Amino acid sequence: MADIFGLKNRVAIVTGAAGDIGKATVELLVSHDARVLALDIDPAVHALAQRNQVVAQRCDVSQEDEVISAVTLAQAEFGGVDILINNAGKTLNKLATETSVEEWDNIMTINARGYFLLSRESLKAMQPRRQGAIVNVASVVSMVGMKATAAYSASKGAIAQLTKVLALEVAEYGIRVNAVAPGVVETNILSGIVEDSRATLASYGHAHPLGRVAQPEEIAEAIIWLASPKASFVTGTVLMADGGYTAQ
Repeated sequence: MADIFGLKNRVAIVTGAAGDIGKATVELLVSHDARVLALDIDPAVHALAQRNQVVAQRCDVSQEDEVISAVTLAQAEFGGVDILINNAGKTLNKLATETSVEEWDNIMTINARGYFLLSRESLKAMQPRRQGAIVNVASVVSMVGMKATAAYSASKGAIAQLTKVLALEVAEYGIRVNAVAPGVVETNILSGIVEDSRATLASYGHAHPLGRVAQPEEIAEAIIWLASPKASFVTGTVLMADGGYTAQ
């Protein structure tokens, strides 16, 4: 595939790389000749390292020492960090009155603290080189309310705000920070949440003006565009990839 995004030899860290969106993002990066450090707590992440351009590592993004180790590994293996894709996350579908403190803390720790830690350490690697791009995977619920998602929505709202603040803090270094906010995406995540995931996906699809849910590859395309030189004057934005949901 032609490198239409200008990513040849760029070094990218992708978290949540074993999931559907993460995997699609890694594959798209590799197809454009980027080099990738794929991170996940799921051992399935190691299957991605079958390609020469990919190094895979187990990483719990909520643990500071593991995050520091991962960024150090990217620098050792590839000589630096050009791109960070913060994608690792966890969801919880519960009413606020039914959500325990432990559940709240778990969601916020993985989703919000994880993005903060990876961003902080990656920026330390990017700033001396005065270049780089971070793309955070937020959510439609970063912008609108949805019942039974108090902890998850709060964590994704935090990610949207973190994106804007970081963009302001590192603009002087030529580093861009943006987010993609997907609507509902056809992934395996629903299988552990609802009894009939196919019927639920269909109902969610009808809620989007485009009449369907997104495919992981479609979100990956938006991520790659924001991470690439093609979006060189875009920073501090949350790109809605939601099938028109928030336009209503």
